[in-house]
Amino acid sequence: MKKKHQISQSRRHFIRNTSVAAAGFFIVPRHVLGRGFVAPSDKLNIAGIGAGGKGQSDLSEFAKSPNVNIVALCDVDDRAAAKSRTRFAKANYYRDFREMLEKEKNNIDACSISTPDNTHAVATLAAMQLGKHVYTQKPLTHDIYEARLLTEAAKKYKVVTQMGNQGGSGDGVRIGKEIFEAGLLGEVHTAHAWTNRPVWPQGIPTPSGKFDIPKELDWDLWLGPAKNIDYNPAYVPFNWRGWWAFGTGALGDMACHIMDPIYRILPILYPDSVECSVSNQWKDMWAEANYIDSCPPSSIIHLNYPRNDGKGNIKVSWHDGGLLPQRPDELLPEEAFGNWDGGVLFIGTKGKLLFDCYGANPRLLPTKLMTEKKLPKPTIKRVTEGHYIQWVNACMAGYGKGETSSPFEYAGPFTESILIGNLAIRSWMMVNPKLKGWEDKYLGRKKLLWDAKNMKITNFDEANQFVKREYRDGWNLTL
Repeated sequence: MKKKHQISQSRRHFIRNTSVAAAGFFIVPRHVLGRGFVAPSDKLNIAGIGAGGKGQSDLSEFAKSPNVNIVALCDVDDRAAAKSRTRFAKANYYRDFREMLEKEKNNIDACSISTPDNTHAVATLAAMQLGKHVYTQKPLTHDIYEARLLTEAAKKYKVVTQMGNQGGSGDGVRIGKEIFEAGLLGEVHTAHAWTNRPVWPQGIPTPSGKFDIPKELDWDLWLGPAKNIDYNPAYVPFNWRGWWAFGTGALGDMACHIMDPIYRILPILYPDSVECSVSNQWKDMWAEANYIDSCPPSSIIHLNYPRNDGKGNIKVSWHDGGLLPQRPDELLPEEAFGNWDGGVLFIGTKGKLLFDCYGANPRLLPTKLMTEKKLPKPTIKRVTEGHYIQWVNACMAGYGKGETSSPFEYAGPFTESILIGNLAIRSWMMVNPKLKGWEDKYLGRKKLLWDAKNMKITNFDEANQFVKREYRDGWNLTL
């Protein structure tokens, strides 16, 4: 049986004992309608976990809906939260999301989570366990294990979920899918994705030195489940993305946007192998000066996906740090190969399809085919309201009655698939001082075989330490 909301008397004391004669109906309180349901006469009360940076822009997007109240804000850095606190002045403000959820649990219906990758999973799960709908920024989690767990949590707690890869609600991926399903590409056997990221420092030494923690920042809360390290301004407020302890590098930042057409359109689920190459980030590669705490400045990742229909495999390659796949011959020399942020190329037995970042602007190659070919008519429903309001509307409708483009049932396996690439990168960077001989020490430079069911690399056990990290005392992730 679904648990009932505990309804705040100060906010929702609207049970009517008499009928509304003119309308001929009773106004029904939400707790009668069930957990996760927002009565049509009510509004969706959202709390923001992460109120600065991307969190600030996310909250602004939600607030465009007349059905939304931003009722609580949480951020570990008062400086980052300043603009949101000014705009949503009536919202209660907290530093610790756990305290916020405890004190506001009867006043909020949903949470927007836009923190560093390091705390996505713990904040998201805590909200779901209280029956709150969740919108979590990409990548959904920091670790593969966390992504699997949130996928299971979505089934267990029955709340409306959405990952923040906005292109997943765009027309581009839907047009691309219609082109694919019309058979214009034939059998797609290869796909490439690329990005200009990182645009923050990577491949650098671990920061050192002692610095005073700004009074506006709760450093312990900022660390969350991560290992306890000294505060350094090199991490805050943005460059945390390039450090494995907190971020997921260029792949984690952009692949949920750029690779979405690959995962959404092609008949794939989990890869069965991964290999990579990483740009040189050694002062002296013979002296083992490997900056293992920092993500690399550029990399190429190759994933092999068995097709869901059993018709062979699809090869998917990721390129970052300015590295690009070869331009297709069908693309004219002056035509753009994707856009500045990146792109995706499908290669099939009958044709090729090129996307910009976010799955935008799909076009057959050569591009003249877009006018010469008879393109399929639209068959897939468009998300005219956009990614953010789609989630709001689904929350208002209630679990199982609304629709989102990137529910965790989709976003969880997709995130796992992406983070396997980071597992390969970290294995490639690994130096094992116990082994003798230069060649033996760099065991990570090999094809890794992935057992998706058991979330395990089967041919290089040392890589499995990156599937699930150790949490700091006081933090846990339990369904």
